[in-house]
Amino acid sequence: MSGEDALRELAENRGCKLVRSRVRTPGRGDYGRFGLRDAKTGRELFGFGSKGLSATAEEIAQFLRGNAAATWQSSVGSARRAKPKPAPKPKPKPEPRLVVRDAKPRDAEAIAELIVALGYDVSATDVRRRLKGVAALVAEKGKVVGVLTTAITAVLHRPRPVGRISMMVVAEAARGGGIGAAMVAEAEKRLKAAGCGLVEVTSNRKRLRAHAFYERLGYERTSYRFAKPL
Repeated sequence: MSGEDALRELAENRGCKLVRSRVRTPGRGDYGRFGLRDAKTGRELFGFGSKGLSATAEEIAQFLRGNAAATWQSSVGSARRAKPKPAPKPKPKPEPRLVVRDAKPRDAEAIAELIVALGYDVSATDVRRRLKGVAALVAEKGKVVGVLTTAITAVLHRPRPVGRISMMVVAEAARGGGIGAAMVAEAEKRLKAAGCGLVEVTSNRKRLRAHAFYERLGYERTSYRFAKPL
């Protein structure tokens, strides 16, 4: 085995490929010089200069037998053994958009739960039946979180009908986020479009927080409401 063949075999054993100068004329260019490439990637490892190959056979042998090659092999092995980077955490889901819409029969279960929380005894069956004759809005934010009902009354003492918000409730966990105000605004818009010149609100006198809420929206206490069971 020639010296060059032995050098080539040594390079192969180190995971390298020996590159020999193609110049065949002594004294010209990089004649008699060598270089090393990574056998798998082709990356230049040693003996490459701006004017061609630069290492002698002895320098190549020293590189392959010395610490430089060992360090290179260690770094390659570490790269191969490196654990993959963990997958990025999924982005949090966007918060559901608030939608105020007409109540549907499919909302009966959620509406009944809201009305029960208000202190009234009602079932989903009751709600489903009554929805046929009541104008009702629901606030939906991923699920139904509020309900509001309205009525329109024609009166002799006013030139235009009177609109009334007869009930409104927002789920306890969803309060304070503008849902009630959004439902009232939508109700006012619809009552105005229906020809009403005034909007009234009926609210039990013990619901002080509700009274303050309506006052913040511009409503005023104007009269008493009297009730008698029949």
